[in-house]
Amino acid sequence: MSGLAFEVTGCTLLLAGDSCGARRAAEHFTAQGAHVLSVDTSAAGRAVLDTASLLVICDASPERFQSLRESAQRGGLPVLIRQPVAETGQITLVGGGPGALDLLTVRAVTALADADIVFVDRLGPGDLVGRLAPQAVIVDVGKQPGHHKVTQSQIEERMLVAAQAGSNVVRLKGGDPFVFGRGFEEMAAASKAGIAISVVPGLSSCITVPAAAGIPVTARGVNRVFSVISGHDPLEERQLEQLTGLGGTIIILMGMGTLESTVSGLLRQGMATTMPCAIIESGTTGDQRTTFATLATLTESSRARGCANPAVIVIGEVAALPQKLLADELANAGANA
Repeated sequence: MSGLAFEVTGCTLLLAGDSCGARRAAEHFTAQGAHVLSVDTSAAGRAVLDTASLLVICDASPERFQSLRESAQRGGLPVLIRQPVAETGQITLVGGGPGALDLLTVRAVTALADADIVFVDRLGPGDLVGRLAPQAVIVDVGKQPGHHKVTQSQIEERMLVAAQAGSNVVRLKGGDPFVFGRGFEEMAAASKAGIAISVVPGLSSCITVPAAAGIPVTARGVNRVFSVISGHDPLEERQLEQLTGLGGTIIILMGMGTLESTVSGLLRQGMATTMPCAIIESGTTGDQRTTFATLATLTESSRARGCANPAVIVIGEVAALPQKLLADELANAGANA
């Protein structure tokens, strides 16, 4: 669908717009399998209007095609207005969400539909991006823990070179570009080079993955604060003390490698051994799996089940709510049997 409310494969699409501004749109729709008729005036469009099944106006001044639009609407032909992509190169930082393809935002899908080249991360829906950007070159720059096959500086350089050559560049990042990512560094590099750059926010796994497992990060009467922590490096003692004293939900991303250190530190700071915990692996995807435990048993349970990244760790009373809800349902079913 590529951001449209129509499947264009096999259809005849009338594209109205300036030949320069609409060129990329024509390339996109052709890659989607549509037969594209391009016109740059309303008169030319009316001459072939009856052969089209969809009218797309892609022009910096779409009002100049108002008469063509009215003719199409009178004939019951669907009409879409699309902003032309600039001929000069540009970069769009796109948040890919937690992993499921259908959790991409509409704006993200539209950005991918207009891309000439997409630099994808390991996390997020990177392996499925070819379905949304069939016209684009896909470049895998994903980083494994402890192994960066492409360094951050190399990623930025490749993006800048592509944009300077006139390409519409999308940098697809897992989750949100600015949540424990390096999106702002990429924005700063583009700004320094004088390249236009925009940001499409994404759904962060810190909220969406617990939700997919039935765990609310906040719940009335349970807690009213949650903290999102990067577990890439061990937490400092002062941080452990503050988290323990805060009394809310702790959400840890990228924390499997430091899990043992985190658990022992929280226990050392006086957090209850019975504190409910959960580890959600591959959240929102078909491989999602949740491990429930207490703080005292979290490390052991993780090893026993072979928990691994990508995973979101939840520590707090809210982690017990799904099991409590299930227990209540079973009790009610038994009472009504």
